[in-house]
Amino acid sequence: MSPEEVVTALIRACEARDLDAVEALVTDDIEYDNVPIGKVFGPEGVRRVLSGGVSEAASQVEWVVHRQVASGNTVMNERTDRFLVDNRWIEIPIAAVFEVRGDRVSLWRDYFDLESYRAQRQ
Repeated sequence: MSPEEVVTALIRACEARDLDAVEALVTDDIEYDNVPIGKVFGPEGVRRVLSGGVSEAASQVEWVVHRQVASGNTVMNERTDRFLVDNRWIEIPIAAVFEVRGDRVSLWRDYFDLESYRAQRQ
């Protein structure tokens, strides 16, 4: 798979909440940084972040990629992460950067506004 295809597969696995597939698409030493919240490392850290919080409470998850570009092993995308919680969509605009090593993601950094997310959770 190309780096862009690896990232697309990761996004689809996240939407499906298939954490086993997510773990298979990241390196053992991945750095996952939710910039306003903090970093975790390794597949277990990624699983912990993805299984907690709003995604756990959501009955549906959609990650809509609006734009995606790749240069070498670096992939960047602009997307809206959507979570259906209590019959109401929470939408989080995201700018993300990924680095791909081989056929797995070694760096995943999501940039988003934490306060706009918190306002929707009230």
